[in-house]
Amino acid sequence: MIKNDFLEFQTPIMTASSPEGARDFLIPSRIHQGSFYALPQAPQQFKQILMASGFDKYFQIAPCFRDEDARADRSPGEFYQLDIEMSFVTQDDVLNTVEPILRDLFEEFSSNKRITKSFPRIPYLESISKYATDKPDLRNPIEMSDVTDVFEDSGFKIFSESIKKDDNVRVWGIPAKDGGSRAFCDKMNSWAIKEGQPGLGYIFFKDGSGSGPIAKNIGEEKTSAIKNKFNLSDNDAVFFICGIPKTFLTFASSARDKIGNDLGLINEDSFEFCWIVDFPMYEFDEINKKIDFSHNPFSMPQGGMDALESLNPLEIKAFQYDIVCNGVELSSGAIRNHKPEILLKAFEIAGYDQGEVEKRFGAMNNAFKYGTPPHGGIAPGIDRIVMLLSGSDNIREVIAFPMNQQAQDILMGAPSKVSNEQLNELGISINEDDD
Repeated sequence: MIKNDFLEFQTPIMTASSPEGARDFLIPSRIHQGSFYALPQAPQQFKQILMASGFDKYFQIAPCFRDEDARADRSPGEFYQLDIEMSFVTQDDVLNTVEPILRDLFEEFSSNKRITKSFPRIPYLESISKYATDKPDLRNPIEMSDVTDVFEDSGFKIFSESIKKDDNVRVWGIPAKDGGSRAFCDKMNSWAIKEGQPGLGYIFFKDGSGSGPIAKNIGEEKTSAIKNKFNLSDNDAVFFICGIPKTFLTFASSARDKIGNDLGLINEDSFEFCWIVDFPMYEFDEINKKIDFSHNPFSMPQGGMDALESLNPLEIKAFQYDIVCNGVELSSGAIRNHKPEILLKAFEIAGYDQGEVEKRFGAMNNAFKYGTPPHGGIAPGIDRIVMLLSGSDNIREVIAFPMNQQAQDILMGAPSKVSNEQLNELGISINEDDD
């Protein structure tokens, strides 16, 4: 980073609560009782203020804190990221700067595995339609496709009747090269049932024609159309999922992964990178029945103020991007919303009034009023990079003192209860459950 003319900064650990997409860890103040610091989910506001201050290339190995559940690729509590921000840049500038850094890093420490030479840039909606995820593992060659038109008015009533009842219902096909046996298809169907699904429809091909209940019901012409669409041959198969896509994406992605693994289609000797771009700016929060940010709230909407004022919020794309390797998201990044009037409008659409924005982001909003250069950044996760390079399946394997799945530090006994004297100093009382 230093060779690329970046300046290293250390930003504060104790800061103010901010809606970054996860829960904050809060620290009660002894001096200002009833008020709380928050541990930073990321140095987001600080690094943007640095850009407003005239430091045009910033980085740090930043500790970040998020009160969220543990997963195989996520440590509960804290993690480290290579935090980067640059001024006077476009999205392409950021991607072109970060890509060689990651490529060189993986080439040096990857034990001679193949590294993607030029990272493909895949629009979010394309990634969802092909891979049912915005974190695709490109070592797996399987690409899904929408085949709803084949099943409309077809003889396979389970699908055709569902399509008639709801315009949102779609049928997706998942091709399976070399999966064309009844034994494999039945195995996948049984797996789907164990996953809580009603089953997994299929067609497998032998002797130049399709076999299975679906092929029998839709007829030879439609079966041939599916075969040609996926470029399938004898000894291949295709599986089908029917429903509203947003409800079956997780299952479809898992099915793609399982088919690729079970058929030996995954190239284990490579690190396959890609950029996911053109994320939606907003999404509809089904729980609270409102429009909310779908990703980073500080991102610049594509189209600027014109888009915010004239488009359906759910149609607005943002200058947001993720870097993904082997199905693991290493980082999200964005070109920032650096104009106060656009920032206020973007938050207004998500239900934040001007007073709330100024209260939560006053320092950054005030800095922007003096004129701020266009800027953007990204923050690849150090722990996740080490996990991939070491071939580990769980991020806890590469952390010296990991928490367990319940976010407990067994070694040090944290979290722990504290004395009444400490609580009294902070003006805090604990409500104990009756049982």
